[in-house]
Amino acid sequence: MFKKSVANLNNVRYLAIMAIFIVIKVDMASLFIPVGENLRISFTFLVIAVESCIIGPIPALASGFITDIIGFMLFPFGAFFPGYILSAMLNCFIYAVFLYDTRITIAKLFASKFIVTYFCNVLLGSLWSSMLYSKGFMFYVTASFIKNTILFPIEVILLVIVFKLILPLLQKKNLVPKQDSNKIPLI
Repeated sequence: MFKKSVANLNNVRYLAIMAIFIVIKVDMASLFIPVGENLRISFTFLVIAVESCIIGPIPALASGFITDIIGFMLFPFGAFFPGYILSAMLNCFIYAVFLYDTRITIAKLFASKFIVTYFCNVLLGSLWSSMLYSKGFMFYVTASFIKNTILFPIEVILLVIVFKLILPLLQKKNLVPKQDSNKIPLI
């Protein structure tokens, strides 16, 4: 999986796809609903999951890095902090590990979103916020946990819907392996 994804970094087609997704992610990241101090609702995760499914883990790391840097330069929200770059990279990487070069299932979408939500968004995001801002880790982890737990089922459903809609196109363009049917299986 990793060797194949590294090869995508030398493929003009995949570099172009990655560039397009970076532009979309940067643009979408500027559109969010603020819900608290350093908390916001965004739908960028949908684009990240689709891109990571196509390009693989290693290019996904690069894409996360580039997206976060460009996004901060164009739409600075809060302080610049390397921890947020690491979180952006890990988000992309986790989706790619679960979704790249494999059959997409609801279980894989659920698991990837679960890890991104609770490890990257809640734990790491709270750690970065507590290091940067005035309140302690428990304040941020509590607020982030509540927000992310409320949104989690909605986001998983959105992931399933988006992949159900986009998988036929991705298969037709040979960007993902052929799936067994037009349905996304549970497991």
